[in-house]
Amino acid sequence: MNLDPSAFVADSRLFLALENRSTTVACDKEQVLFRQGDAPVGLYLVHKGAVTLTMDSRKANATLSFEAAAGSLLGLPGLIGNEPYTLTAVAHSGAQLSFVTRDSFLALMQSDHMLSMKVLQVLAAEVRTARNAIFHL
Repeated sequence: MNLDPSAFVADSRLFLALENRSTTVACDKEQVLFRQGDAPVGLYLVHKGAVTLTMDSRKANATLSFEAAAGSLLGLPGLIGNEPYTLTAVAHSGAQLSFVTRDSFLALMQSDHMLSMKVLQVLAAEVRTARNAIFHL
């Protein structure tokens, strides 16, 4: 199944606003950011470098895997829905990332409604790309 990595990429204004509320994540070696099924604690921003996203199927023992693009927001559906992450994210050595806590993200969304709409655009793109991938199975 092919997912379009650009579906996770945020508008530059949204990305910058989130970046201003983030802390840098050091990736000197391969590092798991979150695992499928974990409770959501925040959002990762991909500045550059390789981050692999995977999803394991319970029934088919199949794995979906793809690389996140620079500008991606990782963990957004879980954070918004307050549901476990549906993917596992692994940052590779040298990746440049930052992390926004759940509280900081929610405060930003409450203070700037235009950015909230930008978040909805990212979520809609993720839904579209997932549906497109399912359609082509």
